[in-house]
Amino acid sequence: MTTQELRASLRRQLKAAAERDFAAGVRKFFREPVDPYGVRSAKLHAIAGDVYREVKRWPKPRRDRFMTALWESGKLEDAVIVCHVYRRFSKEFGEREFNLFDKWLDLYVLNWANCDGLASWLLAGAIANQPWLIRELPAWTKSRNRWRRRAAIVALLQEAKAGRNTDAIFEICALLRHDPDDMVQKGVGWVLKESYPRKAREVREFLSDWRDTAPRLLLRIAAEKMTAKDKKWLLTK
Repeated sequence: MTTQELRASLRRQLKAAAERDFAAGVRKFFREPVDPYGVRSAKLHAIAGDVYREVKRWPKPRRDRFMTALWESGKLEDAVIVCHVYRRFSKEFGEREFNLFDKWLDLYVLNWANCDGLASWLLAGAIANQPWLIRELPAWTKSRNRWRRRAAIVALLQEAKAGRNTDAIFEICALLRHDPDDMVQKGVGWVLKESYPRKAREVREFLSDWRDTAPRLLLRIAAEKMTAKDKKWLLTK
């Protein structure tokens, strides 16, 4: 298929799979305005698989233009497809792809679903291959863009799950400790939660002086995978 043919085919598939009532429910689920077709996850993943099989042999520039066009549509499912398809190329990720994802973050990410797909898989994939890219993240914590601040920590989600770069994770968490935005607080709590299974002692030590000052929402999320003893310790003032 040509790029235009694939775009038209994708649009037809999404419209055919759309459910009006489901789309209405999706709009109610988000606090931010979203524009969904109304396609359920199982069907959306199958469609994303079809797209991947078509684009996997395309040259990178052509693939990137196609993915950028999907972001530009503003449709919620198009953004999901970008993240699901592009993550399959994660072995190729490096500084070039990180810079592309950085650009997408500013231009197209307008809700937590877009943010988490891009940060936890795409940015995270580039960081896994080239850990020195972590040095870009501290500056993001000062951004006026709430999704960039959330991405600063969610980009380290896979590092947290693998028990890697724990000091860097703690550095970003500390920079976001007093962020007033609940979506950023949830991101910090989420990554600390995922750090705990492999780095329980380090997480406890890091949070030892947070109990009385950090947002309760952040602490509750951070405690979700803790032992009962550690959870009580963290959440009892």
